[in-house]
Amino acid sequence: MTDLTSIFKLLSDETRLRMLLLLFQEDLCVCELAGIIGSPQPRISKNLSKLRDMMLVTDARKEKYVFYHLKTENEILMRTLQSILDDIDQFPVLAKDSAMLDQRDQYMSICQINA
Repeated sequence: MTDLTSIFKLLSDETRLRMLLLLFQEDLCVCELAGIIGSPQPRISKNLSKLRDMMLVTDARKEKYVFYHLKTENEILMRTLQSILDDIDQFPVLAKDSAMLDQRDQYMSICQINA
């Protein structure tokens, strides 16, 4: 039961829900997540740290960027995110985030400026 309540506590935060759904679809770096969500990088990094502490995401360095990957071992989380994605048109903010994945490259320049 602890896992279940922990997952729903994570999903109850809008920023984390948006991040998890994006990471469910693609591996992304902090700049891409911040750009798509429209949230400051420190806030995104803090939430990623929490997700990493709960062993839901991993990170991997690719050149000068760190990309985050959603781990698929948590079946409850995977089924929940898939269910949301299946009905994404019912959630305008999440649908907009998902549509912005096609434009994620434009946010990579933010990382280069801040590097």
